[in-house]
Amino acid sequence: MIIYLKSILYLISIVLISYQTYSNTIDDNEEPLKIKTIVIDAGHGGKDPGSVCKSGYEKDVSLAVSLKLGEYIEKYMPDVKVIYTRKTDVFVELHKRAEIANNAKADLFISIHVNSNKSASPSGSETLVLGLHRAKENFETAMRENAVILIEDDYNAKYEGFDPNSPESYIIFSLMQNVNFDQSITLAAKVQEQFKDRAKRIDRGVKQQGLLVLARTSMPGILIELGFLSNPVEAKYLFSKNGQDILASAIFRSIRNYKNSFDKELKNDDISLPSDTINVNQDEMLDIDLVVKDSVVENSVKINNDSIIFKVQFATSGTQIPHNSPKFANIDNVEENLLDGIYKYTSGNTNNYKEVVEIQKKVRVNYPDAFVVSFKNGKKIPLNEALKEIKN
Repeated sequence: MIIYLKSILYLISIVLISYQTYSNTIDDNEEPLKIKTIVIDAGHGGKDPGSVCKSGYEKDVSLAVSLKLGEYIEKYMPDVKVIYTRKTDVFVELHKRAEIANNAKADLFISIHVNSNKSASPSGSETLVLGLHRAKENFETAMRENAVILIEDDYNAKYEGFDPNSPESYIIFSLMQNVNFDQSITLAAKVQEQFKDRAKRIDRGVKQQGLLVLARTSMPGILIELGFLSNPVEAKYLFSKNGQDILASAIFRSIRNYKNSFDKELKNDDISLPSDTINVNQDEMLDIDLVVKDSVVENSVKINNDSIIFKVQFATSGTQIPHNSPKFANIDNVEENLLDGIYKYTSGNTNNYKEVVEIQKKVRVNYPDAFVVSFKNGKKIPLNEALKEIKN
């Protein structure tokens, strides 16, 4: 019990540190979302092979795609600094990967992995953001990715008793409100869009998971599962140079599009994708699996442009949610906002922060991940900035 409480306190401290780091980077005289530094994290490495199949190891695929991605960024976005957590076949402890990104004050953290399953049937690409997994399959993925800490020296002390194989250890992720959630979701959706439309991969969507490496970073971050080594056809594709080029190019395009939404002077140099892609079964396409699925609600309340407005965001989806969806049965004053191709759903509309906190408590009965967002003159602003303005 003592070890478990230590684990909770430890992870809460991560959230507080991440929030403070984020707050300190915001300056009235600079663009907080300017993309200047990107950390590329090739999953596993050295004594940690990751997933294994007859064709080889996950660590080799993740490294090859990571290096290719970095090459694209350096060539087509010369104003962006690329930092790698590893460039060779070496073992890097999970907490050090996050430290590299935090110490570099990176603007994006991209972790690249390859999936695996007990069955040879699953295939396709998915992108993960920090959150609380709900499905058993997602929990198994989180356990597999977090289990790398078990081969680190003195991992009990480093991670304060966090047990990647214990469901109880993951309860803490339901309490975590990642200040970079929106940006991470936006980038993740762009990655999946490129995988689906340009790389012609089966789209397994964007998912929330309790991933330690993302919890410890203080900037928007995603973990990409390129495909399944457990699927023989997909494994062949993943180990091919052509397949790796296609995947790296797709990720590059998504980063470029994400950066372009903040950095208007970026030149959209095009990259020709290799044409040799594997055939995919479109019937196996999966919907984006976030807090809710395939769901639309009309904007019912307009923002007061003369004041700070608070709302509670509880759902994000790549597709519209039907207005009569039972998902919204217990939620009042639901609004829908479309931003960069992502539908975001909120409840409440008030300039009273105490009131929105009460709304959040009610919404969290059905959506534990619900968090407060703030707007000024109809434009979304960081919560800490809104609270500072109210205080003043």
